[in-house]
Amino acid sequence: MNYKYTCLNPIAECGLTNLGENYARTEKFEDADAVFVRSAKMDELVPGERLLAVARAGAGVNNIPHAEYAKKGIVVFNTPGANANGVKELVIAGMLLASRDIVGGIGWVKENAADPAVGKAAEKAKKAFAGTEIQGKRLGVIGLGAIGQKVANAAVGLGMEVFGYDPYLSVDAAWNLSRAVKHCKNVEAIYRACDFITIHVPALESTKGMINAEAIAMMKRGVIIINAARDALVNEKDLLAALDSGKVRRYVSDFPTPGTASHKGCIVIPHLGASTEEAEDNCAVMAVKEMRDYLENGNIVNSVNYPACSLGPANKAGRIAICHRNVANMIGQFTTILGEAKINIDAIANKSRGDFAYSLIDVDTPVPDEVVKALEASEAVVRVRVIK
Repeated sequence: MNYKYTCLNPIAECGLTNLGENYARTEKFEDADAVFVRSAKMDELVPGERLLAVARAGAGVNNIPHAEYAKKGIVVFNTPGANANGVKELVIAGMLLASRDIVGGIGWVKENAADPAVGKAAEKAKKAFAGTEIQGKRLGVIGLGAIGQKVANAAVGLGMEVFGYDPYLSVDAAWNLSRAVKHCKNVEAIYRACDFITIHVPALESTKGMINAEAIAMMKRGVIIINAARDALVNEKDLLAALDSGKVRRYVSDFPTPGTASHKGCIVIPHLGASTEEAEDNCAVMAVKEMRDYLENGNIVNSVNYPACSLGPANKAGRIAICHRNVANMIGQFTTILGEAKINIDAIANKSRGDFAYSLIDVDTPVPDEVVKALEASEAVVRVRVIK
């Protein structure tokens, strides 16, 4: 089967070259079966009838209307962990920049570059930028996903006392964490204990503005806050007030805003977290791999709007992929339709996520068009696709 794809942002060629000969690029969004995207806003784009999937070469999907796409049977993927090391390194750099006032010191040197005795003058001026070391300090990591766990482990290696909080910590993530990371049962323990706090959670209704006046009031005086996750996680008004009062010593953000960019207590980076060559390559390769596995095998890995579901390579006579509502007796309906058509089922995988579910069915014979129409007739079915 041949597919058309389009890229709404530049996607690393090392990923796109893995698409193969049966993939053709189109510049028309409405003609695409598959879309690759990074930061382009998709809310106002109208998907064509052909669109099967969107792959975000990165972790955040706030630029994609994934909930609406689920209703159309359009699976949205992201690439968690592919850019984790790049973000981790930026967070570590942010802690060092904030603790030693390296930025201020570099600025002083540039301002005095014309002074023939700048080296001698620096010896007197450097006390203002000396700062403190991070070894022996307490770091609180909020969110222990792919990025948070790397930050925590790296900080342990730098001699910091690390505290971690994540109510949804997966078994895999727990295995990857250093034994030295102290687990906190609530985020308040992080606020009260730590000299540095770094945030690594998605921007949900429950997390937006979580770093606010109430949270800051629990923190140590002189705390340093690092935000390389999402701008919306921090209440900017409360944060700037805390900087003015000295409660917060420095705020390191990877998300420029007029308020933070102009404040002397903020170190604002132009969204460089995942913008390394390696991270962009890793995200592109992972996005293409996910897209191909879905289009060619029907398998879903790392989707944000449909559940993970897999039957491995499509090596039976037929495979049917069904996006449907998460309601009772759907499997019964599917098996009845196939049974009445005398089609033998070899394997079934069915998973649900919120309001939606996904079913993969391997069968021993090719799937006739009339069977597809019978499956599509159910009001709860969103999309039926015959993989082979």
